[in-house]
Amino acid sequence: MTESQPCGIDEGPAQKVSVSMPAGRIAAVRARTGTRGFSAYVSAAVERQLQRDLIEELLQEHEAQAGPIPQEMLDHAAQAFRAAEALVDLECGASRAEGEDASTEGETWRGRRAR
Repeated sequence: MTESQPCGIDEGPAQKVSVSMPAGRIAAVRARTGTRGFSAYVSAAVERQLQRDLIEELLQEHEAQAGPIPQEMLDHAAQAFRAAEALVDLECGASRAEGEDASTEGETWRGRRAR
């Protein structure tokens, strides 16, 4: 790509950047990823935030055109999220009951959730 053609969100070579964050957060990420997975973990977190930002922009655009989302629909969405969280809790509880190591608990749902 040339300088006049910027890379798309998921395109271009990897670049090293410096990011400041609380030491406790860094330790928590390293505990989950080890030394070699830190960048991938942070990149995935940034990707999810970009997706959330785009969704928020779409919602704002929709509200500007069609008016606010009816409370009934918001309540239904909140109920669906609570049900999904309950399923995650249930899955994590089943994993512990089956003797799965606590350090790997929930990995399957986290992978599905991040996609």
